[in-house]
Amino acid sequence: MADIKKIKARVRTADVPNAGTHGWVYLGIAGREFLLNAADTSAGLERGDNWTFVLGEESNVENPSRNDPRRPQLDTDDLDRYPTYLRLEPDGHRPAWCLERVWVTVNPESDFPHTFDNPRLADFGEHRRLWLAQECGKHLFLKRYTP
Repeated sequence: MADIKKIKARVRTADVPNAGTHGWVYLGIAGREFLLNAADTSAGLERGDNWTFVLGEESNVENPSRNDPRRPQLDTDDLDRYPTYLRLEPDGHRPAWCLERVWVTVNPESDFPHTFDNPRLADFGEHRRLWLAQECGKHLFLKRYTP
């Protein structure tokens, strides 16, 4: 059992027409949801973006104090008690999102980082992308893996 001090979510949006979204993307982990929205609004979820969102220490997200796993303090024991997932809440004139890859690492600088992934997105190509939208599903669940 250890305190969760930092979460890194590396997200790659596909480089295909209409892949970027103006919707809201959330990371569910350790019993909470966090908004993945870059403080630098010129980056994040646009077509072809490969962005790492950081929650907690060295945060780079909007509203860092409200998207902080240390407030209230989350624990690594909770990683196996609750599902880990990405969720899109469609919004705006580009509500759909084409996700190409995602990796989530908890306490990445520690001796024992915890990593989550969805192996179905492990390669490149049309058959490895996932569209998230109101009309086709809004969640992608992730599982623990050892790199």
